[in-house]
Amino acid sequence: MEKNDLTEKKLVREFPPTTFALQNRNTVILLVLLLVLFGLMAYRTMPLELFPQVNLPYVFVNTIYSGNSPVDIENLITRPLEKEINPINGIKQLRSVSAQDNSNIFIEFNSDVKIDKALQDVKDAVDKAKSELPNDLRTDPMVIELDFNEFPIINVNLSGDFSVDELKDHAEYLKDEIENIPEISKVQISGLNERQIQINVDP
Repeated sequence: MEKNDLTEKKLVREFPPTTFALQNRNTVILLVLLLVLFGLMAYRTMPLELFPQVNLPYVFVNTIYSGNSPVDIENLITRPLEKEINPINGIKQLRSVSAQDNSNIFIEFNSDVKIDKALQDVKDAVDKAKSELPNDLRTDPMVIELDFNEFPIINVNLSGDFSVDELKDHAEYLKDEIENIPEISKVQISGLNERQIQINVDP
């Protein structure tokens, strides 16, 4: 009879956390409420930014060469620049876009590269490439650190049957109007040729 009773007994495995929770319901409920409370407090005090700070080692090279097709831009501007930029140490990825009148080169560096050094290395490479660029290039290539914290949210392009001076006046008017908006931190005009005054003295 005793042997049969032993064989009929079932082996029950006990999971300590479950047993503790069942035996201490009030304590478990209190812990859950405290976790929810601390979570809500952390969420409300957590700093929120509409545009959080992003620091990435990116450098951008822009060259304007008016009156030239994308093929000419590629051969005359983009390739000579890429030839000098490619050997720079620490480059993770290099991409270029050759468009009408415009060459854009995006250089992404490894995360351990200091942006100041990367910027200077690209500037030095561009200076070396200048001898291979067209002689009638009006403006030198612009080497810019890509600061995503100041990246333009909106680009407004002005064009039409107007003179350069008229377009400039319209751009400056729009700039003043947009800057009056409280949420706007900065407005910049680009693409205009700078005026130069040349004085020739008779010998």
